[in-house]
Amino acid sequence: MVASTRPPDSAAPSAPAPAGRFAAVQEMARLQRLLFEAEREFVRTATTLIYRIGEPELKYLLCQHVWESAGHARFLRERGRELSGFGSTDDVRPALREIFNEAVMPADATVAFAGFYLVIKPALLAAYRHYLSTTHHLADWPSRKLVEEFITDEERHAAEISPFLPVAASASEWIAHLTTHLASHATLFPLSPSHPLPPSACPNVPQSPTLLSASRTYAHPPTCNRGRFPTCSSVFGYDPADTPIIRPWLIDPSTDPRVIRIMVYVWLMMEMDAVDYLATVFYDTPHAPFDLHYDLARHLWDESRHSQFGYRQLPRLGIDLTTLEHSLDLYTILVQMTPPERYAMMTMEFEANSFPTKAHVMDRIRELNDFEADTLLAFDRNDEQNHVRSGHRWLPVLMSLFGETRPPEEFVTATRARFAELAKTFGGITPHSLPPERRLTGEKILRLVRS
Repeated sequence: MVASTRPPDSAAPSAPAPAGRFAAVQEMARLQRLLFEAEREFVRTATTLIYRIGEPELKYLLCQHVWESAGHARFLRERGRELSGFGSTDDVRPALREIFNEAVMPADATVAFAGFYLVIKPALLAAYRHYLSTTHHLADWPSRKLVEEFITDEERHAAEISPFLPVAASASEWIAHLTTHLASHATLFPLSPSHPLPPSACPNVPQSPTLLSASRTYAHPPTCNRGRFPTCSSVFGYDPADTPIIRPWLIDPSTDPRVIRIMVYVWLMMEMDAVDYLATVFYDTPHAPFDLHYDLARHLWDESRHSQFGYRQLPRLGIDLTTLEHSLDLYTILVQMTPPERYAMMTMEFEANSFPTKAHVMDRIRELNDFEADTLLAFDRNDEQNHVRSGHRWLPVLMSLFGETRPPEEFVTATRARFAELAKTFGGITPHSLPPERRLTGEKILRLVRS
């Protein structure tokens, strides 16, 4: 069932303390509802970090955490709907949304990242622990089992993310600001005395800080961040001296399958493009059904895994990743488009039209008797078939959220034309970071496999 898309601003105010025969159940349902809303808001807003952070390992980890948080929200909703008082919609109350809208605001992505993982995630963990300390171990056994598992996940998230957390003093003021803002909403994160919020790094921050989100609107950056890696407009081309993936070579039966294997791993690694531009859709669709965001979170994690296929396999085949430029064209073009247009291009154009070429590539790779490559490509293909199915399901919903009334087929055709027009202005604007003698090209791949 598709959940209501009623804007959260119209959500009813928090109900008074439960009373009567079902008071104990309703109190636990109220807490589960807050946890559900917090998890789904984390999914919506933490995704803004992904394309602003440059380190691939951190991008991959953020995608994993978003996917796991989406799972938490889904199980909380399923269990909550068994309890009186949880509610039947997926709405998020405005006061809670305000906290997460504020969290995305720092221009420095590392500062925003610190706020999410040094303030919001610890508060969520504390709220889960508070739930265990409040509920009855036997009466609420199904909920406890879920919460215990989620606490384990949250503790693991903290451990996994700790090597990436900034230690610069530049984040301390923001941590204090966000901590103070969160503490002013104590009813949203009910904490037991044994699990308080992290202490403020700057105790002089006002108790009612001025919110950045009150004076400006968050906007996606015009280009995505790839950190220490060199960049270019596209890794696909026709000149073996210019780009690493030579389009005709992929389908030429005379191409050495070892060359194709390296090129397809470059292609897979560059699904980082999909990670970055898909991540922009979440924040722009606050009133989308949760099930749509859940499927998008899975899609995001799939693309992250696919990118890791190339990121982890290429060095094993002798490729120095610092010589591989990262393509930015798709992000710089798609960020100019609406969320339904971005999603239509991804699912109905890029993925749907990649199947014939990838089928040929898969057959050529099988000539190498490389079980790992066969496995990775098979899972990539399976995942992308699911993504196209999701596109057929969710594109009409996204279109309706943005007032688009054309039939989906007509909309997709028009979107292709708009993408081509935007590409004239926003495509091809990222120059090669590396000269030809230093960057990976088709010619160098050919020499490598022949050596």
